[in-house]
Amino acid sequence: MINGKKVVVVMPAYNAEKTLKQTYDEIPFDIVDDVVLVDDKSSDKTADLAREIGIKHVITHKQNLGYGGNQKSCYRKALELNADITIMVHPDYQYTPLLIPSIAHIIANDLYDSVLASRILGKGALRGGMPMYKYIANRFLTLTQNILIGQKLSEYHSGYRAFSKRILETIDFEANSDDFVFDNQMLCQVFHAGFEIGEVTCPTKYFEEASSINFARSSTYGLGVLKWSFIYCLSKRGLANPRIFKTKK
Repeated sequence: MINGKKVVVVMPAYNAEKTLKQTYDEIPFDIVDDVVLVDDKSSDKTADLAREIGIKHVITHKQNLGYGGNQKSCYRKALELNADITIMVHPDYQYTPLLIPSIAHIIANDLYDSVLASRILGKGALRGGMPMYKYIANRFLTLTQNILIGQKLSEYHSGYRAFSKRILETIDFEANSDDFVFDNQMLCQVFHAGFEIGEVTCPTKYFEEASSINFARSSTYGLGVLKWSFIYCLSKRGLANPRIFKTKK
């Protein structure tokens, strides 16, 4: 705990057997109270290894629900565990769990209700091996999103992120897509509900075992990001009223 607030790490997993232990071993258990791993019907032994290394809360999907569907299970379980701070860490070791204390303290001290670990602040993205086309797409999408959404984030596309209980109890993340655009829908929901998002610099690593989506899926994701940024812009002007922006309380 930090300041009496319970910290839960959630790990959306798919075929992460080769990198899971390396990721898990860097989690700072002096402040992390629980770890949840959700296995989205992997074809390897991710779930078995998770139990073997000591992860107490392992959820296995009977069918592949997609990246967004996986996160929904993660956040449901975090709320069930009464987490005050929920931090999503991918078990593919692309992001280091060593940043967890910095991220958690920001929320625990009521500075921000959400924190993103940004690969773009500094020079971590290209130095860590991010493909140039992904870097350029990231910069283009982020610039467009900042204009449409009216924010100044360095990037919207990091998978390393944390949320307060207040956010998870307010936004309707269940209304979001089960695909990769879930991430950006959720950030739109956070801003639409009036919360602010902080950022920390994050080194990253691109290697063979790290998860990644191909060019076609990336293109679909990018179009989805632009679509929801436009919808957000329209909603703030009273010209659209999509379900995802309806709060739970």
